[in-house]
Amino acid sequence: MTDTPKPLLIKRYASRRLYNTETSDYVTLEDIAGFIRDGREVQIVDLKSGDDLTRQYLLQIVADHESRGESVLPIAVLTDLVRSYTTQAQSVVPEFLASSFEMLQQGQSKMMDNMAAIHPMASMPGFDAMRAQQQAFFAAMTGGMPSPSDPEAEATPDDASPSEELDAIKRQLADLQNKLSKM
Repeated sequence: MTDTPKPLLIKRYASRRLYNTETSDYVTLEDIAGFIRDGREVQIVDLKSGDDLTRQYLLQIVADHESRGESVLPIAVLTDLVRSYTTQAQSVVPEFLASSFEMLQQGQSKMMDNMAAIHPMASMPGFDAMRAQQQAFFAAMTGGMPSPSDPEAEATPDDASPSEELDAIKRQLADLQNKLSKM
């Protein structure tokens, strides 16, 4: 059994100030985003009620970045997310998003591995930091969502070519879209 580190506990006071229990100081949303980028798990709780506010604050961080022009989510995706809250597809959306991010993460990790093996950029200062940041981003984006276990999903062998891997990812995405449309 592996020991997973406890999440960094952030307490929200009645004044809405956020308190880092590890360092005994107040933090901002940007500080919390930095912890997550560094690969830390965070849990934000209301001091008085004990309610878990993590989801609310993570959504606020995403909204703040989107409103500053750091857009990651296309309008069509945001629109579909809003629609999913009012349809029966709501139960499938978290699994679909988790699967999509997992496929994206696997594809990007393999691409980074291939680049490291053949590309001179791999020896550039900061390349490892960029790679670590990419991994932390995907860990944060998929954290808390169940990893889907789809027996129909095709596994790609380690020696598959990039085009074969891309085809496999496209097939998996099409399968997920079909399942979603049937709901």
